[in-house]
Amino acid sequence: MRLILLGAPGAGKGTQAEILSRKLGIPVISTGNILRAAMKNGTPVGLKAKEYVDNGALVPDDVIIGIVEERLAESDCANGYILDGMPRTIPQAEALEERGIDIDCALSIDIDDETIVQRMSGRRTCLNCGATYHVVSAPPKAEGVCDNCGSELTVRKDDAPETVRNRLEVYHRETEPLLDFYAKRGKLITVENQPSIEATTAAIAGALGIDL
Repeated sequence: MRLILLGAPGAGKGTQAEILSRKLGIPVISTGNILRAAMKNGTPVGLKAKEYVDNGALVPDDVIIGIVEERLAESDCANGYILDGMPRTIPQAEALEERGIDIDCALSIDIDDETIVQRMSGRRTCLNCGATYHVVSAPPKAEGVCDNCGSELTVRKDDAPETVRNRLEVYHRETEPLLDFYAKRGKLITVENQPSIEATTAAIAGALGIDL
């Protein structure tokens, strides 16, 4: 199964992608993870991407598409994959089609903006090992301290409320049109955000017609 996950920043795409990956035995191709690794390592591409991410803007298409195409050529993608965070614009979606990268389904998780702002502002990330927590839904055992390595937890700049609102504006302007793009191709499935991760997973399984 070749899936694209759509939805606003903070909609839970990454969490659901990991669950689907384990159940279906296919890899998650997360452009966010690839880019964050590049930024942390200070590579030329990472430094270029960081300028855009810090301002809540989208990373240029040529950077994203090149990374994704290389990744999809690897052997573990032969039986399917889940694209998380790509495409983010109609030109990106068209570029994927032009390069022969096809998908079976575009799955959209629908959630309102205020819920996202509240959800993302509660995120905490370990400065050392990168583990993530949430002050409400997945708190660390000790406030402000990573369970794994004992390092300090922090709020990532792109999780701060003002940055989240900026990212949501970008999403509505640049990415939301993809819903119509894939609907016209008969490939869009929309799932309403549910009160829990498990309930959202169950709704996705029902929408895809698979047993998770």
